[in-house]
Amino acid sequence: MTQRTIVLQVPPSRRADLRASLAAGPFDFRPVPHALFSAKGDGAVATLYTSGKLVVQAAEPEAFVARWMALEARAAPQSRAAEPATRAATDEAVIGSDEVGKGDYFGPLVVCAVRLEPGQSEEIARAGVRDSKTLTDGECIRLGGALRTRYAVAVERLDPVDYNRVYLPGKLNELLADLHAKALTRLATPGVRVVVDKFANEKLLEKRLKSLGIRLEQRTRAESEPAVAAASVIAREEFLVALKELSEEVAVDLRKGAGSPVDQAARRYVALHGFDALAKVAKLHFKNTQKIGGGRGGPW
Repeated sequence: MTQRTIVLQVPPSRRADLRASLAAGPFDFRPVPHALFSAKGDGAVATLYTSGKLVVQAAEPEAFVARWMALEARAAPQSRAAEPATRAATDEAVIGSDEVGKGDYFGPLVVCAVRLEPGQSEEIARAGVRDSKTLTDGECIRLGGALRTRYAVAVERLDPVDYNRVYLPGKLNELLADLHAKALTRLATPGVRVVVDKFANEKLLEKRLKSLGIRLEQRTRAESEPAVAAASVIAREEFLVALKELSEEVAVDLRKGAGSPVDQAARRYVALHGFDALAKVAKLHFKNTQKIGGGRGGPW
């Protein structure tokens, strides 16, 4: 059954009564970032944020509010599921996720999820946060650090040693789906809207997130969604800092991407540390490994 969302403003004098009303009913309470409480039951999820905004998600949210809350309901505008979001949804929480590093020979694979509460998507949009690919490395590092201090963030990172241990030929999308699912699970609550920059068959992620009861959207160019844009910036910041630290540790300037400068850096690394040590800094299934090792790249 289709779920709709309504948003109400609850005055401070009514918040304790609201919780007490729900506590007397068939509801389970769970913690939610930046919320006074979130209650699930009677076919709905009701979350009261510290700002006083109450977000109710249900098939008939107005009826739910009339029954349990005795508040005046206001329908929240809903975008069509088939249409990309072109503006920030300010009246509900949203989680966005994105990944960085899958096309880079050196460094980790990083997935980041960011949860924005009501009003914070508009805040992100006003601040000019956008797809990390349109920002310089320095901008990403500064902006990513700032975003982490204000918003709920979950990062899943596979450094090269771990990446090479779990990677299976032809199964990169499955690995990405696992990382996205882990990050999203850390921030998700039932009924929350989740937007993911589409990277593979939608069923890969749907299967992993089915039990969470979220509203999942997977689409290309999802960085137009503020939560996904923020996730892309933080994921890029995590990757860049990790690559810099790895470069300093091995005394070689490990380059981004997988082109000729990367091959040159890899040869310098092998000259210093040996071919077998590549697994500590690189994703071995890339063709770069075979070019550098003359066919010694292993089973990838």
